[in-house]
Amino acid sequence: MQVLIADELPPICIEILEKAGLKVLNKPGIKAEELKTVITACDGIILRSGTKITAALLEKADKLKAICRAGVGVDNVDVQAATKKGIVVMNTPEGNITSTAEHTIALLFSLSRFVPHACASVKAGKWERKKFTGIQIAGKTLGIIGLGRVGRQVAKRAAALEMKIIGYDPFISPEITSQYSIQIAKNLKELFSQADYITIHVPFNSETKNLITHKEFSIMKPGARIINCARGGIISEEDLCNAITSGQVAGAAIDVFDAEPPIGNKLLELEQVVVTPHLGASTEEAQFAVAVEAAEQMADALTGKGFRNAVNLPPYNIEEYNILKPYITLAEKMGSLLIQLATGGIQAVDIIYTGEITKRNISLVTDSFMVGLLKPALEDGVNLVSAPHLIAERGIKTNITTTSGTSDFTSLITAKINTQNGEIEISGTVFGKNEPRIVDINGYGVEAILNEYMIILFGKDKPGLIGNIGRLLGNKNINIAHMAFGRKESGGNAITIINVDAAIPPECLQEFEQIDHIDAAYLIHL
Repeated sequence: MQVLIADELPPICIEILEKAGLKVLNKPGIKAEELKTVITACDGIILRSGTKITAALLEKADKLKAICRAGVGVDNVDVQAATKKGIVVMNTPEGNITSTAEHTIALLFSLSRFVPHACASVKAGKWERKKFTGIQIAGKTLGIIGLGRVGRQVAKRAAALEMKIIGYDPFISPEITSQYSIQIAKNLKELFSQADYITIHVPFNSETKNLITHKEFSIMKPGARIINCARGGIISEEDLCNAITSGQVAGAAIDVFDAEPPIGNKLLELEQVVVTPHLGASTEEAQFAVAVEAAEQMADALTGKGFRNAVNLPPYNIEEYNILKPYITLAEKMGSLLIQLATGGIQAVDIIYTGEITKRNISLVTDSFMVGLLKPALEDGVNLVSAPHLIAERGIKTNITTTSGTSDFTSLITAKINTQNGEIEISGTVFGKNEPRIVDINGYGVEAILNEYMIILFGKDKPGLIGNIGRLLGNKNINIAHMAFGRKESGGNAITIINVDAAIPPECLQEFEQIDHIDAAYLIHL
């Protein structure tokens, strides 16, 4: 079997692969046209960020069994297309944690003491000591958004520098954060209002795109400083530029950009901004570590020893998987729905399986639920392999129960999460052969379809409510595909679940809550 190394990696990578009995084709920097030809003869590909694996390219990859990204993100691999072809996609989330955390601290110092500017000034023959009077970081508050592996390592180092640490991550428990001297913020608004420095360690996805815009800058502590070693697109670059120009934000240190290289980016024109060319993982040690990790994972995958850090892990038992597939889909969507309805950090998860499903291997279903629950928030990514470990790592207690007791359904999954602000419980089943449905939310009996875009409204059962909802959506030119309604008694509390055909503008949330008899509104994206 042959493995292509498509980007520059240390020689140890070749040594590990050849020792495992694999043939290595070492072509760092391979051009797209040549890759189209070469990929047809490859069983595996190891790459960094320079090579892009597209759906069109994968159409020719009939032999390809595994792709491994030597690094955390797999943005340059079309994971969906790979999954359809049965190709395993892996990453190496462990190797560059320390390097990224250290670079974050390096940027924090550079931003505080004007290191790049002072260096350039002295080299230009100047001696401007007063101009570069800096800010002491001891005693300042560092706000960390995302407390995964990198975020916690940043906290560890910042605490040693005598900084006060405040963090926000709905997937972390107090038992874990107490080990890192982190005070947990109830929400991002609380973090923004208290932090002198803000550093970001979350993935880039639909949930975190433009996580920080004009609105968030406006509620930050005046003179706050921003550091981003995560991904471009999480911060609105235009709004950051405006916030710095206005003085609301004192400065920023940016390692990642919407477009790289950031040609013509206005942030580069501001003297308050320190920039580096995506160097978070660029240390000799990190490069070596991810190369070893990638080579070992590829060797294991192609020699039948199993998959590690697979972001699209295929089932081992195809027959069992096909039977459980509708419930796997249901469980992941239930996890995603629950976390979008929750407020406050998760403390515990309970899953109860009832009926025929208890006779199957439910571990795959449980892990799929955890994937849905965790996926929006983790900078390391989450998959069927990593989900149980990540749940345990964050100190979230889990309790799985099976019961042969009777219900209205042949098989039923009930999931409950406990947060700092209470608990939320939903139940779901599969209608027919492959129609996942939610049949209960917090005691309201419903029959809700789980499609991509949903609106969930809690309020009172009053005449005119449905008409007001329809008018609001009609005015926004949003088509209603399906609507479900549940209540506990006539005229009492009620729930309305609306499936729509397109994304819902965020401003709709406030407009829904202004409708008479609606107490809370949630825009759901599955």
